Amino acid sequence: MAEAAAVAIASPGPAELERMAAELEASPDYRVLRRLRPRSMLNPADGTPTRRAVFLDLETTGLDPTRDEIIEIAMVPFTYGADGKIFEIGEPYASLRQPSRPIPPEISALTGIDDAMVEGKAVDLDAVRAMAGGAAVVIAHNAAFDRPFAEGLDGIFATRPWACSMSQVPWSDEGFEGTKLGYLAARQGFFFDGHRAIDDCLAAIELLARRQPISGELALQQLLDAARRPGWRIWAEGAPFELKDRLKARRYRWNGEANGKPRAWFVDVAEERFDDELAFLRDEIFAREVDPFACRITAHNRFSDRV
Repeated sequence: MAEAAAVAIASPGPAELERMAAELEASPDYRVLRRLRPRSMLNPADGTPTRRAVFLDLETTGLDPTRDEIIEIAMVPFTYGADGKIFEIGEPYASLRQPSRPIPPEISALTGIDDAMVEGKAVDLDAVRAMAGGAAVVIAHNAAFDRPFAEGLDGIFATRPWACSMSQVPWSDEGFEGTKLGYLAARQGFFFDGHRAIDDCLAAIELLARRQPISGELALQQLLDAARRPGWRIWAEGAPFELKDRLKARRYRWNGEANGKPRAWFVDVAEERFDDELAFLRDEIFAREVDPFACRITAHNRFSDRV
């Protein structure tokens, strides 16, 4: 019996794959995700003045910046215009870092970083300072997490304005049902290798460079507008315990830590809401004239443990 001849089938090339993807996209029954490919130019220079931002992402041994440590840092610089258009993505800086204690197994499982990978590794602080020092803004996807760790690494991060691509872009208003990078990327039609710092940075920059599906605005412009708006953190120190549910309903949070700040309920409000919030506390919480402790928040101290 003659053996069946093996038939070699050539894999489709890039052009054919793109044609197939386009056919799928034309159907309402399919969505296509494309792998994010690193690129150095998002938009060609058009003569408008530009500034430089740095997108930062950290991997750490835990969530507490007073006890846990950085095990990976990535910083990706990019230039942008006043209208939020992103132009050039610069050469990134990335480094692993050996912590003073072994990396917890659950952190290794989450990040893919283990003790063998970080052994003997250290962050080049001169390189970090050079990159961060020239930035008009440092951006992170969850800056409330990253900024305290970054400031603990080097004081240069306390001197820079910060912005958060997770909380300061109105994703919900634009029809998104979550704020995790992987979800946002998928909704915008691409995917990336997550849980490594530099990949997260590049994915977030790609998101900021795109126009939003409802407003048509550039996501970076929305972020910069929010970052520039000042606000206030107001502390309802001594508020009656029985009114805690009313405070919670108004989005007050409780600080019960021995961190040098009042052990009290607090809320962050936009500057234009400051007088209304004072009236609420005086009329509905304290039932008397009070001048609660308040701290003005700008991009220079927002997301920092110094507030």
